[in-house]
Amino acid sequence: MNKRFAEICFLITACFCTVSAQIKLPAIIRDSMILQRDAKVNIWGWSSANEKITISFNGKKVTTKADDGGNWKAILPPTKAGGPYTIELTGKNKLTLSNVLFGDVWFCSGQSNMVHQLNIHDVIYAKEIAETNFPEIRQFWVPTLANMRGPQKDLPSGNWQAAVGESVRPFSAVAYFFAKKIYQEFHIPIGIINASVGGTPIEAWISEDGFKDFSSINAAIKKNQDTTAAPRRGGGNFGGVRRVEVVDLGIAGAKKWFDVTYEPKGWRTINIPGYWEDQGLKDLNGVVWYRKEINLPATFTSKQAKVFLGRIIDADELYINGKQVGNTSYQYPQRRYTVPEGLLKPGKNLFVIRVTNTSGKGGFVTDKPYSIFCGNDTVDLKGTWQYKVGEAYQPIVRGSGNFSGGGGSVNAQNQPTALYNAMVAPEINYTIKGFCWYQGESNAGNAKEYADLMPALINDWRSKWNQDTLPYLFVQLPNYMDYNYVPSESGWAMMREAQLKSLSVPNTAMAVTIELGEWNDIHPDRKQEVGERLALGALKLAYNKNIVYSGPIFQSATIEGSKITLSFNHVGSGLITNDDEAPAEFAIAGADKRFVWAKARIEGDKIVVWNDNITAPIYVRYAWADNPVNPNLYNKEGLPASPFRTDK
Repeated sequence: MNKRFAEICFLITACFCTVSAQIKLPAIIRDSMILQRDAKVNIWGWSSANEKITISFNGKKVTTKADDGGNWKAILPPTKAGGPYTIELTGKNKLTLSNVLFGDVWFCSGQSNMVHQLNIHDVIYAKEIAETNFPEIRQFWVPTLANMRGPQKDLPSGNWQAAVGESVRPFSAVAYFFAKKIYQEFHIPIGIINASVGGTPIEAWISEDGFKDFSSINAAIKKNQDTTAAPRRGGGNFGGVRRVEVVDLGIAGAKKWFDVTYEPKGWRTINIPGYWEDQGLKDLNGVVWYRKEINLPATFTSKQAKVFLGRIIDADELYINGKQVGNTSYQYPQRRYTVPEGLLKPGKNLFVIRVTNTSGKGGFVTDKPYSIFCGNDTVDLKGTWQYKVGEAYQPIVRGSGNFSGGGGSVNAQNQPTALYNAMVAPEINYTIKGFCWYQGESNAGNAKEYADLMPALINDWRSKWNQDTLPYLFVQLPNYMDYNYVPSESGWAMMREAQLKSLSVPNTAMAVTIELGEWNDIHPDRKQEVGERLALGALKLAYNKNIVYSGPIFQSATIEGSKITLSFNHVGSGLITNDDEAPAEFAIAGADKRFVWAKARIEGDKIVVWNDNITAPIYVRYAWADNPVNPNLYNKEGLPASPFRTDK
């Protein structure tokens, strides 16, 4: 009797679910979206099993039918750029999508330099943000997700946002400037799908199918897919230190060290900017407090002030006169804090900064702005401060850091396929114009494998979108880290070479950015030039414009006696240097591969290099460094030459 009753309840429930099922659309198919012009466009979703669905659009009707699992897909006919349109979907319920535009849609992905929003760079681009009014440039921001088990069908949320006023702040700066240049060229709607996550390796963005030639990575994928294994979550330790218990003396006592009534005892002197390991604190990971009384004029009390604290390794909290006015939880953003009106006073003001560091050198990055300003008045914050250690973390031995071959905790978003599964797979039905990719920093320690992984990514994504020639545009890593004034080996140069090799994949273009970086910031401010150089590649590959879209790319070398003559592709109107000096950053070597600086001159569309002390040169390198001092070779169109080497 009980069994029969249960069966009846199941049937009633099943019937109810079938009757009440509603048409459901993926998160990316919604109001204000931009659909790809001049192409068959997929519209898909879910409903009752075998439900008939009618899509009404632009005076036409398209019908489709769900399968037994309730999955359905329809194809809208090619439509010219324009809008806004309304799309109606009718089944057992009715959905209406409004303000839909047709234009060109670009899938933009990578790590933090693709993530970085205009909001983070709002000083250099303050005027751009204030004046932006492009309602036909829209971004769909894919939320950060990871799934090691398998591809997801949908996203939990999302919306299309227009580049108008303050709404442009969350736009990827690179993607925005890319879209803006194309929009200003053709005046058609431009859609950006931004799926990017800071600090992630390329392996996380490739599907399982894309790893068929990578046996070791396949083993990691299978291990992650094992549902019988104990769940392993991201996070891990603090990168080399163990936190036993919070014992920061600065907040543990009766008087907090930022309190204006606290009386400092036993504090020592230290300079800002600078790292504390360079100023007497050996190998310290933990919490260090800084304090100083800053004299301010009365003009600072009349309105809001701004504090610039450069960059801090890793996290910080700023207190002024006992009140917290800002904090940042990780090292990369530049610190720009607003001081509320009424907090400052004429004369002495107490500034206290609590800095937390978990690995490497902690403190304040040099060659960054450190000041407080209000209107036209600025007070410098650099100089001698007082410091005291609030907490020192206990060291531990690091793990191997490999993919999830061992037990314990892993960072899911760094695992092979994890970001593809959660952030790319849900969009592969969405018809697009092409791809933009800015990534590589996280793989810079393994350039040799990256030279295979990047073509694998390109081919994988093209396969998933079922378009094997979709334009693929990517950014070569910029200059970064210390200058080296003698020829030397370089991991970042190796990485740029690996990226350069990807141009062998058809219908690809690379934006060279060797002069757009900053020695002390892995997230340089100059995002506009990056986006615009990517757009040049798009104008050539996707829009067939007859333009020079790349800087000089090394083609061949000819040895004649003691000189080597270099030939290039993409010389445009001719080779130049951007400073009217002789070409710099060329190094030369004989059979021993001991590189020394070379002299160089431009001869027509070629470069001749030599060194008077090397009579039998064989090898040449250009701008082969993490951060070359003066990579001044360009074409007359103003695009820089890619670094290269002839020795392998």
